[in-house]
Amino acid sequence: MNRPVRHIAIFTGVLVLALLVRATWVQFVRTDELANHEKNRRVAIASFSQPRGNIIVGGEPITGSTVTEGSDLKYKRTFKDGKMYAPVTGFFSQGYGSTQLESLNNKLLNGTDDRLFLQRTSDMLTGKKPRGGDVVTTIDPKAQKAAFEGLGDRKGAVVALDPRTGKILALASTPSYDPSVFAGTGGKDKAAWEALEKDKDKPTLNRALRETYPPGSTFKIVTASAALENGLYSDIDGKTDSPDPWTMPGTRTVLPNQNPTAPCKDASLNVAMQHSCNNVYGKVSSDLGKQKMKETAERFGFNDAKVDTPVRAAKSTFPDNINKSQTALAGIGQGSLTATPLQVAMMTAAIANDGKLMKPYMVEELRGPDLQSVEKHQPEEMSQAVSPEVAKKVQRMMEDTATKGTGKAALIDGVTVGGKTGTAERGKDQKNLAWFISYAKTADGSPVAVAVVIDPDESVPNDEISGGKLAGPIAKKVMRAVLDK
Repeated sequence: MNRPVRHIAIFTGVLVLALLVRATWVQFVRTDELANHEKNRRVAIASFSQPRGNIIVGGEPITGSTVTEGSDLKYKRTFKDGKMYAPVTGFFSQGYGSTQLESLNNKLLNGTDDRLFLQRTSDMLTGKKPRGGDVVTTIDPKAQKAAFEGLGDRKGAVVALDPRTGKILALASTPSYDPSVFAGTGGKDKAAWEALEKDKDKPTLNRALRETYPPGSTFKIVTASAALENGLYSDIDGKTDSPDPWTMPGTRTVLPNQNPTAPCKDASLNVAMQHSCNNVYGKVSSDLGKQKMKETAERFGFNDAKVDTPVRAAKSTFPDNINKSQTALAGIGQGSLTATPLQVAMMTAAIANDGKLMKPYMVEELRGPDLQSVEKHQPEEMSQAVSPEVAKKVQRMMEDTATKGTGKAALIDGVTVGGKTGTAERGKDQKNLAWFISYAKTADGSPVAVAVVIDPDESVPNDEISGGKLAGPIAKKVMRAVLDK
């Protein structure tokens, strides 16, 4: 071979090798990146080429699919009672992506999940169109409706749990949005999306899982648990060392009680719970110290950054690096202590379940298009937050609070109910939050624990903001909806 031909052959060989290397790089190394690239239209066309599987509540689908007119994206998502269930489903849009259960279970719903391989193969051989699987939730439709309608046009959230298993029975957040109105790519969909994005009330924010608030006096059930668990007090009806007024350590600031006429001086833990005495529970927290308070709070779920339902909840925080007066504020649910409504429901459920905290979840089962189970959830214990003995003492305090104290709004005839109100301060120029927590007990245990938070607008007078008035009746309706089953 003469020299010029040899050079051409070598050069050609290098080009072929470079082509092979490039093709290998594109097909294997960058396959996921290119497949999911925002400008890869083929992926979008494939995603919307067939009806999706459904999200199921109470045995009935709350989602569907409909043909899109005048688009190469054949199907778009529809939602039944979209505003009520948006905190559960999330959205699935041709133009704006997906969230929550729609996003986390996308492959199952669109039929490409590896666990559906045999079903896909069977459909291909029999000529059936590809089909997606279903996501079966734990949501109780009556409880969800009671929560959503109870919140009405107010800003707030409701979480209801089955303390025995961790099942999420209701998950409501208001103001809400209808995912159907921007499921496509048309002009109306764009306008609806932009309006939601500009809305200062943030309708797309899942307040039940993703917003944190000071929990106010609802946290006193954790403080009481810490006092009893650590032996600071053992008799819930015995006197405590609690001056009224009480000045926080290292300050000249008196920790005030909301009701100045309440019998809070040296009050027992039980009486102090009934009247929500800040001097008692603030001093208890300060006396125990931040470490013991933090350890107890963490057994209830605080400071856990990975609470997946499977939608991940925001982290609820018991603060580090706080002094005695700041620890006192944390003990009454103020200061830099923050919690999601889910976390507040979790601590209520743990007390109702004799101290055992079950991991919250809202997906009961994943199933294929043939209705065969692909994955079934098993209840899982998160922690033994407190001993059964301590939990039973706190239960009695909450039940006395419901019958004799501030928690009467949740009482239900013929059922044992425990309750606790909370009014959380948020600083200058912000309205206080109204909280209410409760549980119901029957002969079979406690089938429901509820947390309700209301974020009042400027039209609500300050003297009307209380957990008993605003949030208590909602908690009662949700519990009743569960018990009526």
